[in-house]
Amino acid sequence: MDNESSGKHKKSTRVVSPLYFRVILILTGAGALAEALSWAQLNAGAAALCVLMVVYTVATLLAEKNVAGERIEKLKAWMGSADAGLIGAALAATAFSPLPCILLVICLQFHALLNGGMRRWARDTLGLAVGAGAGVLIQPPAWPLAWQWEFNAVSLTGAVIYFVTYGLFLFERTTALSRQNQQLQNEQHKYKLRAYKLSRYLPPPVWNAVNKGDDKALKTCRKRLTVFFSDIKGFSRLSEELEAETLTDILNTYLTEMAKIATHHGGTIDKFIGDAIMITFGDGSNKGVKADALDCLAMAIAMKKRMKVLQQQWYNQGVGKPLRIRMGINTGYCTVGTFGTNHHLDYTVLGTHVNLASRLESAAEPGEILISYETWSLVKDVIMCRDKGNILVKGFSYPVKVYQVADFRKDLGKEQSYFEDNAEGFNLHLDLEKVRNYDKERVIESLETAADKLREKVIT
Repeated sequence: MDNESSGKHKKSTRVVSPLYFRVILILTGAGALAEALSWAQLNAGAAALCVLMVVYTVATLLAEKNVAGERIEKLKAWMGSADAGLIGAALAATAFSPLPCILLVICLQFHALLNGGMRRWARDTLGLAVGAGAGVLIQPPAWPLAWQWEFNAVSLTGAVIYFVTYGLFLFERTTALSRQNQQLQNEQHKYKLRAYKLSRYLPPPVWNAVNKGDDKALKTCRKRLTVFFSDIKGFSRLSEELEAETLTDILNTYLTEMAKIATHHGGTIDKFIGDAIMITFGDGSNKGVKADALDCLAMAIAMKKRMKVLQQQWYNQGVGKPLRIRMGINTGYCTVGTFGTNHHLDYTVLGTHVNLASRLESAAEPGEILISYETWSLVKDVIMCRDKGNILVKGFSYPVKVYQVADFRKDLGKEQSYFEDNAEGFNLHLDLEKVRNYDKERVIESLETAADKLREKVIT
């Protein structure tokens, strides 16, 4: 189908060669000369020039068919100057009859400008002058005391044919170019759509490097990154209890929401492994290690809060058991780059600090964010953390000091803007920064109504 469509497209865009228009010009010049000849007193030189112009036209057409590639451009340049010279000589032989001169000179210069710009115009004008001068020197014309504007049917007809056919040629060329432009726009739109779909499967550093053609950006190197891991506690057991469709909907909703938060805070999603997520900060950014760590902690806190909203949504869908995520974060030097074979490459992050972030996530309790000492030392002035002491981590021969993330210091105490509490039959999740002004009274009314009902109820 593609071959057929391309064949049709080529056929539809094929237009008359501009070389045919020079034939019209030369034959018009020869015809004007023939019309000016007095057959009673035939001028042998003018008649020979007329025959020469016809023979030259046929010869150049045959030569044009047998020449291809770069040689055709040289042939066009040579023929343009020769055409102008012959037309100049023909005009000299007509004693520079006004009407043929004006029409042929206008057509010749119009043709030169359209097919080669000022350089072609200058070359053809020079050829015209040389041809006219040679004609005057070889056979000086009988200069009339005053030119008479006699009707010259051949030159006028030739000029009309030239401009009409050239107009049709330009119309066909414009239509063909418009069609090609529309096709290119359609192809561009199609490739943009494909590129967008492909970009969702590639990490931003890989996508940016491929787009820019910068293979060096994908070479293996060492960078100081903040690495984040998370998963849903008990998700494997939940997958055995729920229908596949419900499980798929829950997982896609969870991953979509977490990915939005990660993108908002500038994280690079390394991979999804079932319900587990690996995200890095510092690869491709120039914010600095401290800013990367703070962005990662801000993302983790936002994810924890967002999970409260999702839990309520899933509860309304019949998922009675609350789904809670656990998170681990570590900062350190990692090996970043492409790993794999010639047939399959994976752009990822490797190293001891990556393993530690994964182990901290496994050691965290549901709803808990654990960070290493390296990360804590970068964020302690902004993030409130609790010292959890040293823990033994699989794969490490020494105890690892860890901290539990509470919240931003500005959101605690008098300036607290986030409230959360859970009990049997009670679930509170209030984020003052996200409550809209027009919802404020409704939220206050709901809280007061619930408080009044709770005070009135006799609990046995």
